[in-house]
Amino acid sequence: MTTSISSGPGRALIAVYGLFSLAAGARAAVQIGSKFGQAPVAYSLSALAAVVYIALTVALWRGARRLALVGLGIELAGVLIIGTLSLLDPAAFPDETVWSAYGKGYGFVPLVLPVVGLYWVLRPKR
Repeated sequence: MTTSISSGPGRALIAVYGLFSLAAGARAAVQIGSKFGQAPVAYSLSALAAVVYIALTVALWRGARRLALVGLGIELAGVLIIGTLSLLDPAAFPDETVWSAYGKGYGFVPLVLPVVGLYWVLRPKR
């Protein structure tokens, strides 16, 4: 019997990704709609994060392991790269993104979430 990634604790993971999809998407929409010229890179990265979160929500819900792995890899790379760049060169990020300072504005959940997701998706099948 194979355990689905969308069952059990996977449902909580789907709920968190769904919540982050809404939070990052709403934040990006407001930022892009009201003050895009102030920090276009940061606001575009927030929109990218929202797209990644939406894709991960759908992939986990459907049990699409391969798509989930790709999305989780993109998310983890984004958090690590943007987090590091935002600390090394704060002037390049005049406003925060979801992934700035490793997700500090979101309680570092963006840093922990892909690690938990990778653990969940890569755990041995039963």
